[in-house]
Amino acid sequence: MRILQVMAGKGNGGAELYSTDVMLSLHRHGVDQCVAMRAEAPRFVELADAGLRMAAIPQNPLQSIFRPLQRAAMGRLIAREKPDIVHCWMRRAASLVPAHPDAAAGRAAIGWFGDYEDIPNFARCTHFVGCTQDLVRHMQAGGVAPAKTAYIPTFPSVDDLPALDRATLDTPADAKLLLTLSRLHPTKGLDTLLLALRKLPDCWLWIAGDGPMRGELETLARASGVLDRVRFLGWRTDRGALLRAADICLLPSSYEPFGTVILDAWSTRCAFIACDSAGPRAHLHNGVNGMLVPADDAPALAAAIRAVNTDVALRDRIVANGFADYQAHFTCEAVTQQWISYYQSLVATHAN
Repeated sequence: MRILQVMAGKGNGGAELYSTDVMLSLHRHGVDQCVAMRAEAPRFVELADAGLRMAAIPQNPLQSIFRPLQRAAMGRLIAREKPDIVHCWMRRAASLVPAHPDAAAGRAAIGWFGDYEDIPNFARCTHFVGCTQDLVRHMQAGGVAPAKTAYIPTFPSVDDLPALDRATLDTPADAKLLLTLSRLHPTKGLDTLLLALRKLPDCWLWIAGDGPMRGELETLARASGVLDRVRFLGWRTDRGALLRAADICLLPSSYEPFGTVILDAWSTRCAFIACDSAGPRAHLHNGVNGMLVPADDAPALAAAIRAVNTDVALRDRIVANGFADYQAHFTCEAVTQQWISYYQSLVATHAN
């Protein structure tokens, strides 16, 4: 079984991180893969060092001019690799697949959905996988035959480092520590979180991530009088150490199609609070394995944080149930086996 993995993103978003974690896990399980990825992508070297065959996707400064050239290069790569399956991670990767993926000896082409994408953007794909059940329903509502769709969840891949010493980030050891792992983007609700922090004088906040809103968020924190209790950490690779140091992990996004950070928090036994967007809603049961609050509602978010910090029974319950859900459904081993079984089913179908 030979798989050609295609990831055209160049950043550190959730889809980029999850897709490469899947590739690394499949590699550990002996799956033969070639990875087509932009050479400047943050994890290109990591995948190469792990022993995966890498093919650099040509840069595309002018999409309308260079996209046909990229497709032609992808066609040559498919002809050379002769994969059983071409796995396209998100819309941009699917756009690089030649017009007839089955021309190379009947290969299947998977389109992976981590967001509510328009189905025509995946016109060159033969099968479709969503990381939530709601994304699968979205595909089917868009005209994809149910037999061509599948649900395979994400899994966390946090490090096993001990809790980060709070003193290294000038944070009191006895503070109630809040953590968000997020791109600094308007949809992530970080402005709402900073406004909520005004009502929580005993809480400190670590914001781990980068993005275009950093300056704006720093200005808001200063204007709100909370900047002295906020630490902007930038992009971090020690998510596990951060989570183990925190009291609560938050995902205040107004729009979030999946949110693997939920599983990151569950797996490290960190209490989790999110706004009621699609991804968290698919996984969280309020007061059972986490807390859900209305989006863009700073008072409600502050109230939920205060409840978890003061109600020991509530905190213990959502932590224990979150960890149990992670162990039951979302471990790396369980999800990797789902991918392998799915690949094998496609290979068997096309072989017949």
